[in-house]
Amino acid sequence: MNAAVIILRLIHIVGGVLWVGTALLNTFFLGPTVTATADAGQKFMGHLVTKARLTARVTLASYLTVLSGACLYWIDSQGFTSAWQSSGPGIGFGLGAVAALIGFGFGQVVGKNATLVARLASQIQGTPTADQTAVLRKAQARMTSAGWVSTSSLTVALVLMATARYWLL
Repeated sequence: MNAAVIILRLIHIVGGVLWVGTALLNTFFLGPTVTATADAGQKFMGHLVTKARLTARVTLASYLTVLSGACLYWIDSQGFTSAWQSSGPGIGFGLGAVAALIGFGFGQVVGKNATLVARLASQIQGTPTADQTAVLRKAQARMTSAGWVSTSSLTVALVLMATARYWLL
């Protein structure tokens, strides 16, 4: 059992680092830079999403993080039956899981719209049409708003999970 817990923790922590780190990078640096650099930024982001497969890799990391975290909580709570769940750490990890799931849901919206923007950007030859511009702006607005919610939720989850084992109730 100990080896399984160690492997699950490694998957959870490394996946979470990639997932939350990418969310922070996108929200605070890449998103604003892409907006500020217009066409060049769109091409850069298009390459990052389609060729480098950033969205697919971060999505995989998010799924692995959530699944490994669920397994770890299951193990620690003895199948959701122990008093551990109402202890400080149990509550801290549980609240962290709720925050992570909110971030996960909004992150799916970000990923879906990032893929749409990248696909549309690769189809645009020269100046985008009015319809293409409208679709791009709408998708970018959804990405930005969902990105802020996702990043905020993931940051809360990170803080809760990093401190949960020290909670005393």
